[in-house]
Amino acid sequence: MNSLVTAYVTLICTSGVLNLYLGAYVFFRRHQYKSIAHIFMIYTASITIYCFAAAATLLSTSLEEIKFWTTILYIGMPASAPLGLMFIMHYLGIKITKKRFIALLIIPFISMIMVATNDFHHLHYRVYEIDPNLGAPFVLQEIGIWYMIHGIYTFASLFVAFLFVLLRWRETAKEYRPQLIALMFGQFVPMLTAFVYLLGLTPPGVDPVPMVLWVSSLLYVWSISSSRLFSIMPIAKDTIFNSINDGVIVLDDFNQMIEFNDASKEMFPKLNKSMFGMTFDQVWLEVTEGSPPLELEHAIASMEVQFVQNGIERIYQIRTSPLQHAHNRKGLLLIFTDITELKKLQLKLEHHAYYDELTQIYNRRAFFEKCEQVFLEAKQSATPFAVMLLDIDFFKNVNDTYGHDVGDQLLKHMVKVCQSQLSEEVLFARYGGEEFVLALKGSAAVASERIAERLRKHTEIQPLETAEGDISVTLSIGLAELVTDETLYQLLKKADKALYDAKRHGRNQVQCWGREPVILSEKG
Repeated sequence: MNSLVTAYVTLICTSGVLNLYLGAYVFFRRHQYKSIAHIFMIYTASITIYCFAAAATLLSTSLEEIKFWTTILYIGMPASAPLGLMFIMHYLGIKITKKRFIALLIIPFISMIMVATNDFHHLHYRVYEIDPNLGAPFVLQEIGIWYMIHGIYTFASLFVAFLFVLLRWRETAKEYRPQLIALMFGQFVPMLTAFVYLLGLTPPGVDPVPMVLWVSSLLYVWSISSSRLFSIMPIAKDTIFNSINDGVIVLDDFNQMIEFNDASKEMFPKLNKSMFGMTFDQVWLEVTEGSPPLELEHAIASMEVQFVQNGIERIYQIRTSPLQHAHNRKGLLLIFTDITELKKLQLKLEHHAYYDELTQIYNRRAFFEKCEQVFLEAKQSATPFAVMLLDIDFFKNVNDTYGHDVGDQLLKHMVKVCQSQLSEEVLFARYGGEEFVLALKGSAAVASERIAERLRKHTEIQPLETAEGDISVTLSIGLAELVTDETLYQLLKKADKALYDAKRHGRNQVQCWGREPVILSEKG
Protein backbone atom coordinates (compact mmCIF):
# COMPACT_ATOMS: atom_id res chain seq x y z
CA MET A 1 0.00 0.00 0.00
CA ASN A 2 1.59 3.27 -1.11
CA SER A 3 1.80 6.40 1.05
CA LEU A 4 -0.91 8.21 -0.90
CA VAL A 5 -3.44 5.47 -0.23
CA THR A 6 -2.34 5.40 3.41
CA ALA A 7 -3.04 9.13 3.69
CA TYR A 8 -6.46 8.68 2.08
CA VAL A 9 -7.36 5.80 4.39
CA THR A 10 -6.19 7.76 7.45
CA LEU A 11 -8.33 10.78 6.60
CA ILE A 12 -11.34 8.64 5.82
CA CYS A 13 -10.98 6.60 9.02
CA THR A 14 -10.62 9.80 11.00
CA SER A 15 -13.96 10.94 9.60
CA GLY A 16 -15.48 7.53 10.41
CA VAL A 17 -14.15 7.49 13.98
CA LEU A 18 -15.36 11.05 14.66
CA ASN A 19 -18.85 10.25 13.38
CA LEU A 20 -18.90 7.03 15.37
CA TYR A 21 -17.94 9.05 18.43
CA LEU A 22 -20.65 11.64 17.72
CA GLY A 23 -23.31 8.99 17.29
CA ALA A 24 -22.28 7.17 20.47
CA TYR A 25 -22.01 10.43 22.44
CA VAL A 26 -25.53 11.50 21.48
CA PHE A 27 -26.88 7.96 21.98
CA PHE A 28 -25.72 7.79 25.60
CA ARG A 29 -27.14 11.28 26.27
CA ARG A 30 -30.29 10.93 24.17
CA HIS A 31 -32.55 11.28 27.23
CA GLN A 32 -31.07 14.72 27.92
CA TYR A 33 -31.72 15.95 24.40
CA LYS A 34 -34.79 16.63 22.35
CA SER A 35 -36.11 14.27 19.69
CA ILE A 36 -33.52 15.73 17.28
CA ALA A 37 -31.00 13.32 18.81
CA HIS A 38 -32.62 10.36 17.04
CA ILE A 39 -32.33 11.80 13.55
CA PHE A 40 -28.75 12.89 14.30
CA MET A 41 -27.80 9.35 15.37
CA ILE A 42 -29.17 7.90 12.13
CA TYR A 43 -27.35 10.63 10.21
CA THR A 44 -23.96 9.93 11.85
CA ALA A 45 -24.49 6.16 11.49
CA SER A 46 -24.95 6.54 7.72
CA ILE A 47 -21.75 8.62 7.48
CA THR A 48 -19.86 6.11 9.63
CA ILE A 49 -20.85 3.25 7.31
CA TYR A 50 -19.92 5.43 4.33
CA CYS A 51 -16.48 6.27 5.70
CA PHE A 52 -15.40 2.83 6.90
CA ALA A 53 -16.68 1.18 3.70
CA ALA A 54 -14.76 3.78 1.66
CA ALA A 55 -11.61 2.97 3.65
CA ALA A 56 -12.16 -0.77 3.11
CA THR A 57 -12.54 -0.10 -0.61
CA LEU A 58 -9.10 1.56 -0.69
CA LEU A 59 -7.64 -1.44 1.13
CA SER A 60 -9.08 -3.91 -1.40
CA THR A 61 -6.81 -5.75 -3.84
CA SER A 62 -9.35 -7.15 -6.29
CA LEU A 63 -12.34 -5.90 -8.27
CA GLU A 64 -14.65 -8.29 -6.40
CA GLU A 65 -13.58 -6.85 -3.04
CA ILE A 66 -13.96 -3.31 -4.34
CA LYS A 67 -17.48 -4.03 -5.61
CA PHE A 68 -18.44 -5.65 -2.32
CA TRP A 69 -17.28 -2.69 -0.23
CA THR A 70 -18.80 -0.24 -2.70
CA THR A 71 -22.15 -1.95 -2.15
CA ILE A 72 -21.68 -1.60 1.63
CA LEU A 73 -20.66 2.03 1.09
CA TYR A 74 -23.95 2.67 -0.71
CA ILE A 75 -25.89 1.54 2.34
CA GLY A 76 -24.76 4.72 4.10
CA MET A 77 -23.58 7.24 1.53
CA PRO A 78 -26.80 7.91 -0.49
CA ALA A 79 -28.84 8.43 2.68
CA SER A 80 -26.33 10.70 4.44
CA ALA A 81 -27.19 13.86 2.46
CA PRO A 82 -31.01 13.67 2.84
CA LEU A 83 -30.60 12.61 6.48
CA GLY A 84 -28.41 15.70 6.96
CA LEU A 85 -31.17 17.76 5.36
CA MET A 86 -33.74 16.27 7.73
CA PHE A 87 -31.45 16.97 10.67
CA ILE A 88 -31.22 20.64 9.64
CA MET A 89 -34.98 20.81 9.08
CA HIS A 90 -35.63 19.36 12.54
CA TYR A 91 -33.18 21.79 14.09
CA LEU A 92 -34.89 24.76 12.43
CA GLY A 93 -38.34 23.61 13.51
CA ILE A 94 -39.54 22.45 10.09
CA LYS A 95 -41.90 19.56 10.66
CA ILE A 96 -40.81 16.19 9.27
CA THR A 97 -43.78 13.92 8.70
CA LYS A 98 -43.54 10.21 7.98
CA LYS A 99 -44.42 10.91 4.36
CA ARG A 100 -41.57 13.44 4.04
CA PHE A 101 -39.15 11.03 5.72
CA ILE A 102 -40.01 8.23 3.33
CA ALA A 103 -40.07 10.51 0.27
CA LEU A 104 -36.59 11.88 0.99
CA LEU A 105 -35.14 8.37 1.29
CA ILE A 106 -36.70 6.85 -1.84
CA ILE A 107 -33.87 7.85 -4.21
CA PRO A 108 -31.09 6.75 -1.76
CA PHE A 109 -32.82 3.37 -1.41
CA ILE A 110 -33.01 2.99 -5.21
CA SER A 111 -29.33 4.00 -5.49
CA MET A 112 -28.34 1.26 -3.04
CA ILE A 113 -30.28 -1.33 -5.08
CA MET A 114 -28.82 0.01 -8.33
CA VAL A 115 -25.24 -0.38 -7.11
CA ALA A 116 -25.86 -3.86 -5.69
CA THR A 117 -27.29 -5.01 -9.05
CA ASN A 118 -25.20 -2.85 -11.37
CA ASP A 119 -23.65 -5.87 -13.20
CA PHE A 120 -27.11 -6.72 -14.53
CA HIS A 121 -28.14 -3.33 -15.94
CA HIS A 122 -25.15 -0.91 -15.79
CA LEU A 123 -27.50 2.01 -15.09
CA HIS A 124 -25.38 3.35 -12.22
CA TYR A 125 -21.90 2.61 -13.61
CA ARG A 126 -21.59 1.99 -17.32
CA VAL A 127 -17.97 0.89 -16.72
CA TYR A 128 -16.55 -0.12 -13.34
CA GLU A 129 -13.11 -1.76 -13.39
CA ILE A 130 -9.59 -1.52 -11.97
CA ASP A 131 -7.76 1.49 -13.37
CA PRO A 132 -5.27 0.02 -15.91
CA ASN A 133 -2.69 2.71 -15.15
CA LEU A 134 -2.99 3.10 -11.37
CA GLY A 135 -4.01 -0.42 -10.47
CA ALA A 136 -6.00 -1.54 -7.44
CA PRO A 137 -7.57 -0.06 -5.43
CA PHE A 138 -8.08 2.78 -7.91
CA VAL A 139 -11.12 2.35 -10.14
CA LEU A 140 -11.84 3.48 -13.66
CA GLN A 141 -15.53 4.27 -13.93
CA GLU A 142 -17.95 5.72 -16.42
CA ILE A 143 -21.14 6.98 -14.88
CA GLY A 144 -24.61 5.88 -15.96
CA ILE A 145 -27.96 7.67 -15.99
CA TRP A 146 -28.86 6.73 -12.43
CA TYR A 147 -25.49 7.93 -11.14
CA MET A 148 -26.37 11.35 -12.53
CA ILE A 149 -29.77 11.29 -10.84
CA HIS A 150 -28.19 10.18 -7.58
CA GLY A 151 -25.46 12.83 -7.81
CA ILE A 152 -27.88 15.66 -8.53
CA TYR A 153 -30.13 14.56 -5.66
CA THR A 154 -27.22 14.33 -3.21
CA PHE A 155 -25.89 17.75 -4.19
CA ALA A 156 -29.40 19.25 -4.01
CA SER A 157 -29.93 17.83 -0.49
CA LEU A 158 -26.67 19.36 0.73
CA PHE A 159 -27.43 22.68 -0.98
CA VAL A 160 -30.99 22.96 0.39
CA ALA A 161 -29.76 22.15 3.92
CA PHE A 162 -27.07 24.84 3.58
CA LEU A 163 -29.64 27.30 2.21
CA PHE A 164 -32.09 26.63 5.07
CA VAL A 165 -29.41 27.48 7.63
CA LEU A 166 -28.24 30.53 5.70
CA LEU A 167 -31.77 31.95 5.45
CA ARG A 168 -32.21 31.71 9.23
CA TRP A 169 -29.07 33.73 9.98
CA ARG A 170 -30.67 37.18 10.28
CA GLU A 171 -33.54 36.13 12.51
CA THR A 172 -31.40 34.01 14.86
CA ALA A 173 -30.16 35.52 18.11
CA LYS A 174 -26.39 36.06 18.39
CA GLU A 175 -26.17 33.45 21.14
CA TYR A 176 -27.23 30.74 18.68
CA ARG A 177 -25.21 31.83 15.65
CA PRO A 178 -22.16 29.67 16.53
CA GLN A 179 -24.47 26.67 16.14
CA LEU A 180 -25.57 27.94 12.73
CA ILE A 181 -21.94 28.39 11.67
CA ALA A 182 -21.16 24.78 12.58
CA LEU A 183 -24.24 23.51 10.76
CA MET A 184 -23.63 25.74 7.75
CA PHE A 185 -20.04 24.62 7.22
CA GLY A 186 -20.98 21.06 8.14
CA GLN A 187 -23.08 21.05 4.96
CA PHE A 188 -20.91 23.37 2.89
CA VAL A 189 -17.66 21.37 3.12
CA PRO A 190 -19.00 18.05 1.71
CA MET A 191 -21.15 19.97 -0.80
CA LEU A 192 -18.16 21.86 -2.17
CA THR A 193 -16.04 18.70 -2.24
CA ALA A 194 -18.78 16.75 -4.03
CA PHE A 195 -19.11 19.57 -6.56
CA VAL A 196 -15.38 19.59 -7.25
CA TYR A 197 -15.42 15.78 -7.51
CA LEU A 198 -18.28 15.84 -10.02
CA LEU A 199 -16.29 18.34 -12.11
CA GLY A 200 -13.41 15.85 -12.24
CA LEU A 201 -10.96 18.17 -10.42
CA THR A 202 -9.95 15.66 -7.72
CA PRO A 203 -7.40 12.80 -7.92
CA PRO A 204 -8.72 10.06 -10.25
CA GLY A 205 -10.20 6.83 -8.94
CA VAL A 206 -10.96 8.08 -5.40
CA ASP A 207 -14.05 9.66 -3.81
CA PRO A 208 -12.68 12.65 -1.82
CA VAL A 209 -15.88 13.40 0.15
CA PRO A 210 -15.27 10.99 3.09
CA MET A 211 -11.76 12.43 3.41
CA VAL A 212 -13.16 15.87 4.35
CA LEU A 213 -16.06 14.77 6.51
CA TRP A 214 -13.80 14.93 9.58
CA VAL A 215 -14.00 18.74 9.22
CA SER A 216 -17.80 18.64 9.53
CA SER A 217 -17.52 16.19 12.41
CA LEU A 218 -15.10 18.44 14.33
CA LEU A 219 -17.48 21.37 13.86
CA TYR A 220 -20.32 19.30 15.33
CA VAL A 221 -18.14 18.18 18.25
CA TRP A 222 -17.22 21.82 18.92
CA SER A 223 -20.85 22.95 18.67
CA ILE A 224 -22.11 20.26 21.03
CA SER A 225 -19.44 20.99 23.62
CA SER A 226 -19.30 24.81 23.42
CA SER A 227 -22.77 26.06 22.38
CA ARG A 228 -24.82 23.15 23.75
CA LEU A 229 -26.16 21.98 20.42
CA PHE A 230 -29.26 19.78 21.00
CA SER A 231 -29.60 20.86 24.65
CA ILE A 232 -30.62 24.39 23.68
CA MET A 233 -31.93 25.08 20.21
CA PRO A 234 -33.22 28.36 18.82
CA ILE A 235 -36.87 28.66 17.89
CA ALA A 236 -37.30 30.48 14.63
CA LYS A 237 -39.50 33.56 14.67
CA ASP A 238 -41.79 32.17 12.03
CA THR A 239 -42.23 29.01 14.13
CA ILE A 240 -43.41 31.14 17.04
CA PHE A 241 -45.50 33.28 14.68
CA ASN A 242 -47.25 30.24 13.20
CA SER A 243 -47.70 28.45 16.52
CA ILE A 244 -49.90 31.23 17.92
CA ASN A 245 -53.51 30.05 18.19
CA ASP A 246 -54.85 33.51 17.43
CA GLY A 247 -54.89 34.77 13.87
CA VAL A 248 -52.29 37.49 13.24
CA ILE A 249 -52.22 39.81 10.23
CA VAL A 250 -49.46 42.39 9.79
CA LEU A 251 -50.05 45.63 7.90
CA ASP A 252 -47.53 48.23 6.79
CA ASP A 253 -47.88 51.99 7.26
CA PHE A 254 -50.17 52.14 4.20
CA ASN A 255 -52.50 49.49 5.69
CA GLN A 256 -51.31 46.99 3.10
CA MET A 257 -51.06 43.36 4.20
CA ILE A 258 -47.46 42.13 4.41
CA GLU A 259 -47.77 38.95 6.49
CA PHE A 260 -50.20 36.54 8.15
CA ASN A 261 -49.82 33.36 10.21
CA ASP A 262 -51.25 29.86 9.82
CA ALA A 263 -54.07 30.49 12.30
CA SER A 264 -55.30 33.38 10.12
CA LYS A 265 -55.38 31.03 7.14
CA GLU A 266 -57.53 28.59 9.12
CA MET A 267 -59.90 31.38 10.15
CA PHE A 268 -60.10 32.85 6.65
CA PRO A 269 -59.56 30.03 4.10
CA LYS A 270 -59.56 32.49 1.18
CA LEU A 271 -56.52 34.28 2.61
CA ASN A 272 -53.40 33.68 0.51
CA LYS A 273 -50.01 35.21 -0.20
CA SER A 274 -51.14 36.62 -3.53
CA MET A 275 -52.97 39.23 -1.44
CA PHE A 276 -49.70 40.70 -0.13
CA GLY A 277 -49.67 44.37 -1.05
CA MET A 278 -53.47 44.68 -1.06
CA THR A 279 -55.05 47.13 1.38
CA PHE A 280 -56.70 45.54 4.36
CA ASP A 281 -60.13 46.75 3.21
CA GLN A 282 -59.65 44.84 -0.05
CA VAL A 283 -58.43 41.74 1.80
CA TRP A 284 -61.31 41.93 4.29
CA LEU A 285 -63.97 42.18 1.59
CA GLU A 286 -62.40 39.20 -0.17
CA VAL A 287 -62.02 36.84 2.78
CA THR A 288 -65.34 37.69 4.49
CA GLU A 289 -67.43 37.55 1.34
CA GLY A 290 -68.38 41.23 1.30
CA SER A 291 -68.59 42.25 4.97
CA PRO A 292 -68.33 46.02 5.60
CA PRO A 293 -64.77 47.37 6.06
CA LEU A 294 -63.41 47.76 9.58
CA GLU A 295 -62.48 51.07 11.16
CA LEU A 296 -58.93 50.24 12.26
CA GLU A 297 -57.34 52.08 15.15
CA HIS A 298 -53.61 52.74 14.98
CA ALA A 299 -53.56 52.85 18.77
CA ILE A 300 -54.13 49.83 20.99
CA ALA A 301 -57.83 49.01 20.59
CA SER A 302 -60.28 46.12 20.68
CA MET A 303 -63.51 45.43 18.82
CA GLU A 304 -65.90 42.61 18.00
CA VAL A 305 -67.10 41.77 14.49
CA GLN A 306 -69.80 39.38 13.39
CA PHE A 307 -70.33 38.06 9.89
CA VAL A 308 -71.45 34.98 7.98
CA GLN A 309 -68.66 32.84 6.54
CA ASN A 310 -69.52 29.85 4.33
CA GLY A 311 -73.06 29.97 5.69
CA ILE A 312 -71.85 29.90 9.31
CA GLU A 313 -72.08 32.90 11.63
CA ARG A 314 -68.71 33.74 13.15
CA ILE A 315 -67.78 36.26 15.85
CA TYR A 316 -64.21 37.53 16.20
CA GLN A 317 -62.56 39.79 18.72
CA ILE A 318 -60.00 41.96 16.93
CA ARG A 319 -57.20 43.70 18.80
CA THR A 320 -55.06 46.26 17.03
CA SER A 321 -51.63 47.38 18.10
CA PRO A 322 -49.10 49.72 16.45
CA LEU A 323 -46.05 47.93 15.06
CA GLN A 324 -42.57 49.29 14.41
CA HIS A 325 -40.89 47.77 11.34
CA ALA A 326 -37.29 47.97 10.30
CA HIS A 327 -35.99 51.30 8.96
CA ASN A 328 -38.38 53.16 11.30
CA ARG A 329 -41.44 52.22 9.26
CA LYS A 330 -44.67 51.86 11.16
CA GLY A 331 -47.48 49.42 10.69
CA LEU A 332 -50.34 47.70 12.44
CA LEU A 333 -50.70 44.31 14.08
CA LEU A 334 -54.16 42.74 13.94
CA ILE A 335 -54.85 39.85 16.31
CA PHE A 336 -58.00 37.82 15.65
CA THR A 337 -59.54 35.64 18.36
CA ASP A 338 -62.47 33.41 17.43
CA ILE A 339 -65.01 33.96 20.22
CA THR A 340 -67.97 32.37 18.43
CA GLU A 341 -68.28 29.46 20.86
CA LEU A 342 -67.57 31.73 23.82
CA LYS A 343 -70.36 34.08 22.72
CA LYS A 344 -72.73 31.16 22.26
CA LEU A 345 -71.92 29.97 25.76
CA GLN A 346 -72.31 33.50 27.11
CA LEU A 347 -75.71 33.88 25.43
CA LYS A 348 -76.73 30.47 26.72
CA LEU A 349 -75.72 31.38 30.28
CA GLU A 350 -77.50 34.74 29.98
CA HIS A 351 -80.58 32.96 28.70
CA HIS A 352 -80.52 30.59 31.66
CA ALA A 353 -80.00 33.54 34.01
CA TYR A 354 -82.86 35.66 32.64
CA TYR A 355 -85.37 33.26 31.10
CA ASP A 356 -87.63 30.69 32.66
CA GLU A 357 -86.47 27.28 31.47
CA LEU A 358 -89.98 25.86 31.04
CA THR A 359 -91.98 28.72 29.49
CA GLN A 360 -89.05 30.61 27.85
CA ILE A 361 -90.31 33.99 29.10
CA TYR A 362 -88.47 36.25 31.54
CA ASN A 363 -87.92 34.92 35.04
CA ARG A 364 -88.43 36.86 38.29
CA ARG A 365 -84.86 38.16 38.35
CA ALA A 366 -85.01 39.47 34.78
CA PHE A 367 -88.38 41.10 35.43
CA PHE A 368 -87.08 43.17 38.32
CA GLU A 369 -83.90 44.18 36.49
CA LYS A 370 -85.80 45.37 33.42
CA CYS A 371 -88.88 46.68 35.16
CA GLU A 372 -86.95 48.93 37.56
CA GLN A 373 -85.71 51.04 34.65
CA VAL A 374 -89.13 51.24 32.99
CA PHE A 375 -90.75 52.04 36.35
CA LEU A 376 -88.34 54.92 37.06
CA GLU A 377 -88.84 56.35 33.56
CA ALA A 378 -92.62 56.26 34.04
CA LYS A 379 -92.39 58.05 37.39
CA GLN A 380 -90.07 60.75 36.06
CA SER A 381 -92.24 61.41 33.00
CA ALA A 382 -95.56 61.02 34.84
CA THR A 383 -96.52 58.28 32.38
CA PRO A 384 -99.28 55.83 33.42
CA PHE A 385 -97.84 52.58 34.70
CA ALA A 386 -99.50 49.43 35.96
CA VAL A 387 -98.58 45.92 37.02
CA MET A 388 -100.72 42.82 37.16
CA LEU A 389 -100.23 39.45 38.76
CA LEU A 390 -101.83 36.40 37.12
CA ASP A 391 -102.45 33.09 38.86
CA ILE A 392 -103.74 29.87 37.28
CA ASP A 393 -106.79 28.72 39.20
CA PHE A 394 -106.69 25.30 40.85
CA PHE A 395 -103.32 24.49 39.32
CA LYS A 396 -102.48 22.09 42.13
CA ASN A 397 -105.51 19.99 41.23
CA VAL A 398 -104.20 19.62 37.67
CA ASN A 399 -100.84 18.36 38.96
CA ASP A 400 -102.49 15.98 41.41
CA THR A 401 -104.97 14.64 38.84
CA TYR A 402 -102.95 14.49 35.62
CA GLY A 403 -99.35 14.63 36.82
CA HIS A 404 -96.61 17.24 36.66
CA ASP A 405 -95.96 16.68 32.94
CA VAL A 406 -99.46 17.86 32.12
CA GLY A 407 -99.04 20.66 34.64
CA ASP A 408 -95.96 21.83 32.73
CA GLN A 409 -97.90 21.67 29.47
CA LEU A 410 -100.63 23.80 31.06
CA LEU A 411 -98.11 26.48 32.09
CA LYS A 412 -96.68 26.64 28.56
CA HIS A 413 -100.17 26.70 27.05
CA MET A 414 -101.27 29.60 29.24
CA VAL A 415 -98.13 31.58 28.34
CA LYS A 416 -98.73 31.10 24.60
CA VAL A 417 -102.37 32.24 24.92
CA CYS A 418 -101.33 35.37 26.80
CA GLN A 419 -98.46 36.16 24.40
CA SER A 420 -100.91 36.06 21.49
CA GLN A 421 -102.77 38.98 23.12
CA LEU A 422 -99.78 41.06 24.20
CA SER A 423 -97.48 43.38 22.28
CA GLU A 424 -93.74 42.71 22.32
CA GLU A 425 -92.90 45.73 24.50
CA VAL A 426 -94.97 44.39 27.43
CA LEU A 427 -92.83 42.89 30.17
CA PHE A 428 -94.18 39.39 30.80
CA ALA A 429 -92.48 37.09 33.28
CA ARG A 430 -92.98 34.02 35.41
CA TYR A 431 -93.17 35.27 38.96
CA GLY A 432 -93.00 31.87 40.60
CA GLY A 433 -94.85 28.54 40.42
CA GLU A 434 -98.14 29.14 38.56
CA GLU A 435 -97.99 32.92 39.10
CA PHE A 436 -97.03 35.41 36.36
CA VAL A 437 -96.46 39.17 36.25
CA LEU A 438 -96.94 41.89 33.62
CA ALA A 439 -95.73 45.50 33.54
CA LEU A 440 -97.69 47.96 31.39
CA LYS A 441 -96.13 51.34 30.68
CA GLY A 442 -98.39 53.97 29.14
CA SER A 443 -101.64 52.18 30.04
CA ALA A 444 -104.03 53.88 32.41
CA ALA A 445 -106.17 51.88 34.81
CA VAL A 446 -109.08 51.43 32.41
CA ALA A 447 -106.84 50.32 29.50
CA SER A 448 -104.87 48.00 31.77
CA GLU A 449 -108.09 46.44 33.06
CA ARG A 450 -109.24 45.91 29.47
CA ILE A 451 -105.99 44.04 28.71
CA ALA A 452 -106.38 41.94 31.85
CA GLU A 453 -109.96 41.02 30.90
CA ARG A 454 -108.84 40.08 27.40
CA LEU A 455 -106.19 37.75 28.80
CA ARG A 456 -108.68 36.16 31.18
CA LYS A 457 -111.33 35.58 28.52
CA HIS A 458 -108.97 34.16 25.89
CA THR A 459 -107.47 31.80 28.44
CA GLU A 460 -110.93 30.63 29.51
CA ILE A 461 -112.11 29.83 26.00
CA GLN A 462 -108.91 27.99 24.96
CA PRO A 463 -108.58 24.79 27.01
CA LEU A 464 -105.45 22.66 26.95
CA GLU A 465 -105.90 19.69 24.65
CA THR A 466 -104.36 16.48 26.02
CA ALA A 467 -104.60 12.77 25.30
CA GLU A 468 -106.85 12.47 28.35
CA GLY A 469 -109.20 15.20 27.18
CA ASP A 470 -109.45 18.99 27.28
CA ILE A 471 -108.45 20.77 30.47
CA SER A 472 -110.05 24.17 31.03
CA VAL A 473 -107.89 27.00 32.29
CA THR A 474 -108.95 30.13 34.15
CA LEU A 475 -106.98 33.03 35.57
CA SER A 476 -107.28 35.19 38.65
CA ILE A 477 -105.69 38.59 38.03
CA GLY A 478 -104.72 41.37 40.43
CA LEU A 479 -104.08 44.83 38.97
CA ALA A 480 -102.49 47.94 40.51
CA GLU A 481 -101.75 51.32 38.91
CA LEU A 482 -99.01 53.73 39.94
CA VAL A 483 -100.77 56.75 41.50
CA THR A 484 -98.42 57.98 44.21
CA ASP A 485 -94.72 58.24 44.92
CA GLU A 486 -94.19 54.58 45.71
CA THR A 487 -91.64 51.90 44.89
CA LEU A 488 -92.06 49.04 42.45
CA TYR A 489 -92.20 46.58 45.34
CA GLN A 490 -95.02 48.56 46.98
CA LEU A 491 -96.92 48.57 43.68
CA LEU A 492 -96.46 44.81 43.30
CA LYS A 493 -97.68 44.35 46.87
CA LYS A 494 -100.91 46.18 45.94
CA ALA A 495 -101.32 43.96 42.88
CA ASP A 496 -100.77 40.92 45.10
CA LYS A 497 -103.55 42.05 47.45
CA ALA A 498 -105.83 42.60 44.47
CA LEU A 499 -104.99 39.06 43.28
CA TYR A 500 -105.85 37.73 46.72
CA ASP A 501 -109.24 39.47 46.48
CA ALA A 502 -109.81 37.92 43.04
CA LYS A 503 -109.10 34.42 44.37
CA ARG A 504 -111.07 34.99 47.59
CA HIS A 505 -114.14 36.27 45.81
CA GLY A 506 -114.62 33.59 43.21
CA ARG A 507 -111.49 33.26 40.98
CA ASN A 508 -111.54 33.64 37.17
CA GLN A 509 -111.80 37.42 37.49
CA VAL A 510 -109.84 40.67 37.48
CA GLN A 511 -109.65 42.79 40.62
CA CYS A 512 -108.13 46.30 40.77
CA TRP A 513 -106.41 47.72 43.81
CA GLY A 514 -108.37 50.57 45.39
CA ARG A 515 -111.73 49.38 44.05
CA GLU A 516 -114.33 47.39 45.96
CA PRO A 517 -113.95 43.67 45.12
CA VAL A 518 -116.55 42.21 42.77
CA ILE A 519 -117.97 39.03 44.31
CA LEU A 520 -118.68 36.28 41.76
CA SER A 521 -119.83 32.72 42.12
CA GLU A 522 -117.11 30.08 42.56
CA LYS A 523 -115.62 29.09 39.18
CA GLY A 524 -112.80 27.03 38.03
